[in-house]
This record gives sequence, C-alpha cells and structure tokens, in this order.
Amino acid sequence: MSDLRLSAEDAADLEVISAFLQDAVTRVGDLAYLPGTRRFAMVVNRFRWEGETSTSKQTSAQRTHERVRTGLHFENVLKAQARGLKRDNPQGVLNLLAIRFEELDTPSGIVVLTFSGGGELRLEVEALDAHLSDLGLVWETPHLPEHDLG
Repeated sequence: MSDLRLSAEDAADLEVISAFLQDAVTRVGDLAYLPGTRRFAMVVNRFRWEGETSTSKQTSAQRTHERVRTGLHFENVLKAQARGLKRDNPQGVLNLLAIRFEELDTPSGIVVLTFSGGGELRLEVEALDAHLSDLGLVWETPHLPEHDLG
C-alpha cells in the first residue's frame, strides 16, 4: 500500500482530488485559514475508495474497509468564507462530499468545498494550487459510506 500524493492546478485535476476525498470526514477544528501565508489547510479521515473492489465475494457488512489520515492544502488563498458550518464547535464533524473549481479571470477562481447537511466553504484563490498527501496512519473500519439517492 502506497501513500497517495496528488496536486491540482486546474479544474480537471481538482476533480480527481475530489473523487479521492468523497466521504472524507473531518472536524471543524481541523480546518485552518492562514491569511499571513495565503494558505488554507485541513486534515481529514479519507475513505480509501481505491481499496474497494467490486469483485469481492463478501458483502460490505462482512468486509472491513480502510480510512487514512490525509492532509489537503491550497496555496494563493485570498479569502475564505464558510456558509452553513458551525465554526463555534471545533469538535463538530463534517462530511466532505465534493470539491470543485469555479474559474473567474484566468487563473483566479473560487474553490468550493461542499459538505453534507448543506455546509459550504468557499476559497477565493489567485491561482489554483492544491496538494493532497496521505499522512501514513491507516486503520480498518466496518463502515462503508452510503448516500440516500432518493
């Protein structure tokens, strides 16, 4: 098993990072905007979708799955805005659904992180520069993320 390391400099690259981070969970206290260095950073517990195989004969209830601690940071961040997130509770849990890039005037734009329950984080960036790195700690979980598609 190797540690995942990805970078994004355009919307297509960020879609790949978003796919790997779907259903990652984090705490509000693990999100940080550092205006002095123009960086936004977060640490999440990423579900290892790449470890899932559709050919397994075990049901998901019988199998174990894996999560891994992962860091994600964005450079060139000019502003960070949160909507629908209770920032006053650092222990509050957030479930990341997707990340997308809305280009404004090339190369600037808005990075949108969407969380379950309607929460959203918007990062205004001078240019998209994102980096994802697994931090090495992997553990088993019996829980497979599920989505209500109705």
